[in-house]
Amino acid sequence: MSRILLNPHTADYAQFDPETRRLLRATVDFFEGYGKERLLRADLEAEWVTDFLEFEKREKLFATFLTPAAYADGDPNRRWDAARNAALSEIFGFYGLAYWYAEQVTILGLGPIWMSANEDAKRRAAQQLLDGGVMAFGLSEREHGADVYSTDMILTPTGDGGFTASGTKYYIGNGNVAGMVSVFGRRADVEGPEGYVFFAADSGHPAYRLIDNVVHGQMFVSTFELVDYPVTEADVLHTGPEAFAAALNTVNIGKFNLCHGSIGMCEHAFHEAITHSNNRILYGNPVTDFSHVRGNFVDAYARLVAMKLFSDRSVDYFRSASRDDRRYLLFNPMTKSKVTSEGEKVLTLLLDVVAAKGYEKTTYFHQANRFIGWLPRLEGTVHVNVAQILKFMPNYLFNPKEYPEIGTRTDAADEAFFFDQGPLGGAGKVQFADWTKPYKAAADVPNVATFYEQAQALRTLLQTAPPSAEQAEDLDFVLDIGHLFSLVVYGQLILEQAALTGLDRDVLSRIFDVLVRDFSGYAIGVYGKPSATPAQQDWALGAVRRPTADQAAFDRVWQQVAEYDGAYEMRP
Repeated sequence: MSRILLNPHTADYAQFDPETRRLLRATVDFFEGYGKERLLRADLEAEWVTDFLEFEKREKLFATFLTPAAYADGDPNRRWDAARNAALSEIFGFYGLAYWYAEQVTILGLGPIWMSANEDAKRRAAQQLLDGGVMAFGLSEREHGADVYSTDMILTPTGDGGFTASGTKYYIGNGNVAGMVSVFGRRADVEGPEGYVFFAADSGHPAYRLIDNVVHGQMFVSTFELVDYPVTEADVLHTGPEAFAAALNTVNIGKFNLCHGSIGMCEHAFHEAITHSNNRILYGNPVTDFSHVRGNFVDAYARLVAMKLFSDRSVDYFRSASRDDRRYLLFNPMTKSKVTSEGEKVLTLLLDVVAAKGYEKTTYFHQANRFIGWLPRLEGTVHVNVAQILKFMPNYLFNPKEYPEIGTRTDAADEAFFFDQGPLGGAGKVQFADWTKPYKAAADVPNVATFYEQAQALRTLLQTAPPSAEQAEDLDFVLDIGHLFSLVVYGQLILEQAALTGLDRDVLSRIFDVLVRDFSGYAIGVYGKPSATPAQQDWALGAVRRPTADQAAFDRVWQQVAEYDGAYEMRP
């Protein structure tokens, strides 16, 4: 059987170019060389990721994966390639969130630099990456979070074109060692958006005061203070509204890494869970003989495969994006809010099986279980992202547009558009291809057909009993509508990727068994809202569906799950 979940023992990354394959395998081999005991001890002892950063420096990993081709000095291996970046994020998630985080905040720190017109800063960043450096993103503050409208990092003009910067930033990863920290602030002498400034600071400068790591762990999530930090013209990355746009567009790029990190965490936990449970005898029987245990595993597997399908297909859209094709603006917050939330559900399903084993310090599971909830809550909460997703709903459901077909994008191309996304706004104007086509193409799968009925019912709700003006202001009410819409979008890309990869029909049916139940749950949520009108309540009950039960298909998917027993175990 061709297994879907990552197995580091057998992964060859044949879809990529030779140097990408070499670096991905080298990264796997680095962690496998650590061994499980060493890997887990580093987590338990909150050991900063020094060994990993030495490996990264030696292999020039971040320089190769995170330098746009325009600043690669002609080296074809150095480029910003979302497909291989996704594969790398999955590996990092598989072995530990701290390693993923070191790269994630480097990506965020690089965003405002690569988006800027400051050629000197870009050359400095490229050289620092070659030297093995990491970056940081100084946006959030303790009092304001990631509210970029409000910042207490104040830049006072010095009269020679420069500034002194004073203020504190909070929850800033890599803030302990970053050679370049992209810091967001505002001028003391200019009111409103024209006063925003993004500048590059050096964590080693005497005016940069590192205060603390705000978490206990391998990750260094710093709070730091600048005290009359000298900001020269050469340090300024963006000013005015462009600085605001750089902040949000950088978060767009950073969000995209969250999904594959979550997938990697779930995959390692899944390997441990099935190997443990399938060999544990309870009441005279293997634990996996119990029907509820098999149900949990099959649902966890279906959800995890769906996460991979949606995220991998999103890569294709992000890589193919342009000023004329901005569909990524919907799929991107989906990877953040939906996929990472599914990761939490997968871990909960597995934890309900492995129970106390999932808390033992000798398991990777306990680490994944501690950290899986971080990912839905980084780069904006699920609620913020679902609210963003709602902006796309009218055009997505009712106003399709023709686009050229997009295939699988694992080619060795540079994502120059990432750093030239253009002005903010216009989400409500983005159009999408006809979402019904992949549903109709897979209608022979009964659960797909049932879910398609529910998706059509959502359109009916919006046509016959849409949220009133008052309800539209009630975030508690519209979030359930947003979750219903998210499921429709989720299903579309799952079906597209299933068709591209030839996914087993039994697994596809089980995925949509889950989606039918999830849609019904959110519909009941709408029914129970205090502000739901009688028409909306009637709609909600009418949208509830029962998945098609097929015991033989369930058993076949269970056999796929059972084959992961012992397929991967990390060296002690």
